[in-house]
Amino acid sequence: MKKLIGVIGARECPDSSLKFAYEVGQEIAKHSYGLVSGGMMGTMEAASKGCRDNGGLTVGILPGDDPSLANPYLDIIIPTGMGIMRNLLIVRSAVGLIAIDGKYGTLSEIAYALQVGKPIVGLNTWDISEDILKVNSAHEAVETIIKLTT
Repeated sequence: MKKLIGVIGARECPDSSLKFAYEVGQEIAKHSYGLVSGGMMGTMEAASKGCRDNGGLTVGILPGDDPSLANPYLDIIIPTGMGIMRNLLIVRSAVGLIAIDGKYGTLSEIAYALQVGKPIVGLNTWDISEDILKVNSAHEAVETIIKLTT
């Protein structure tokens, strides 16, 4: 069974964050992990594209019932109809999480990750705990999650 790394972040963010998300997706695939996200646009789409472009498995756990609203770079689409409650499913299905930018949805995922003891790294995201490890590159983000979970 392939281990999944969660990528969480904003639906709307600067191009620099989208570039970083794409690179995170590439690194996840290069390390033979799969990617799980909320399956929508922005950070989630860029990371999924990076992973898929490099032969990786992508999973999207959607808030709504309509799979046609998912980004086009997902291999597995899980429409939940659960709204923001699906955030816990993303956290629980990942070995660790990489937070990129983000607003309140990302904040809730960070809180869940901290609460259940999942490692989390971040770039330009919420600074609410010393347990969110700051990183400067996609390679460092993925390497840190792998090191903390193996």
